[in-house]
Amino acid sequence: MKLRTKLTLFNTISKLVIVTLFVWLLPVLIKNINVNYTDTRLRKQRDEVLQTVKQQGIKSYIQNGESDYAAYTPIKDVYVSIEEDTLGENLDGIKNEVRKVETDTIAYRILSHNFTSDKKNYLLEIGISLDSVNERTGPLQSIAFIVLVGMIILTIVADQLYSDYILRPLGMIIKTKLVGTKFPNFGSYKEVKTTTQDFQHLDLSIHQMIQTIESTFQKEREFISNASHELMTPISILQSKIENMFEEETVADELKVRLLEMQRILNRLKSITKTLLLISQIENDQFLKEDTITVSDLLQEVYDEISIRLQDKNITFEMVIHEDLTLTRVNKFLLFNLFFNLVNNAIKYNRENGTITVEAVKEGNNYVVNIIDTGIGISTADLPIIFNRFKKLKQALQQDSFGLGLPIVKSIADFHQIKIEVISEKEVGSMFKLIFSPL
Repeated sequence: MKLRTKLTLFNTISKLVIVTLFVWLLPVLIKNINVNYTDTRLRKQRDEVLQTVKQQGIKSYIQNGESDYAAYTPIKDVYVSIEEDTLGENLDGIKNEVRKVETDTIAYRILSHNFTSDKKNYLLEIGISLDSVNERTGPLQSIAFIVLVGMIILTIVADQLYSDYILRPLGMIIKTKLVGTKFPNFGSYKEVKTTTQDFQHLDLSIHQMIQTIESTFQKEREFISNASHELMTPISILQSKIENMFEEETVADELKVRLLEMQRILNRLKSITKTLLLISQIENDQFLKEDTITVSDLLQEVYDEISIRLQDKNITFEMVIHEDLTLTRVNKFLLFNLFFNLVNNAIKYNRENGTITVEAVKEGNNYVVNIIDTGIGISTADLPIIFNRFKKLKQALQQDSFGLGLPIVKSIADFHQIKIEVISEKEVGSMFKLIFSPL
């Protein structure tokens, strides 16, 4: 999972947790807010009543001959009452109580306040019905929830945009320095513009690491190329001297047998050296891509070259060209070696009276050549290393092979941008699938 996706997922989940907690706590919060708002409203009305009494006197509410004052709205949701306090109790405060108004019994949120006017003590009560208080709770909850959801969506979008902005340099580093780089030709260093110090350090560290890899790889290439060139001369000299010794009549038969063994060893060494040199030349782009050839002609040439070997194991060879393809801007010599090595391996590791099928077909936008055999197969553990020139499989040891055939195949395939897939089952057979670039 990408880092950007993880950050977005975390932000979304965290906000969903916040929403869940908020929704769970919302009724309590709204109730407290509503109660506080109601209490503030009661205190404001109390201050207005007291201000009126202060300016106009108690007579503005209680007329001569009356002992109290009471007023309420038509729907009885708010009432105000003033009466003489004969008990002298301090009842200041706000609480929920039930009052009977005319024939109705209603629960109110009531503010009580003791005050003195004209040397008399009075008790002021202002009440707001709890039903009207609770009626505001539902709309407030809906509004609060809508606002919260809107804010959550807004913050998710903002987080996504900011994550995209802040992680864009990291994406550029991965794209230009890792994914978009053709190993081992990395090219010149181009700094990724970013104000994030961590990404700057990462960009520089990757560049330094790539420089080290490129330098080491280049030295390996040069060593293989130089060593291959240097080895060819003494090998050729030794072969010539051995051949000259064969022509001398004074050489005993026993010595000739040993000379023959030495010559076989030199031939093996020469073959290994030529193979390493070929790989080095391919990887150093010393071959041109100027040839044009059809797949059918190429496969026919391979068959003509190798058909004599099929008779040794009585192997049936079948070539099926469903759709032919003309390959342009390729190196015919290298492609011939690619197919030759694969077919040669299919013969070498096949069984007596086995079969080899070479099938060329178009699959979607790709052109595919499958080389299928009924040989000994490759174990699952060995599949990841079959193209490694430094690993030699047990099958190669048993066949007295150098183990360099498949590394050559991989080098040539990479040179022509051909993808290779291998499907194999032990003791059943193998299929090498060559996928050419989209048509």
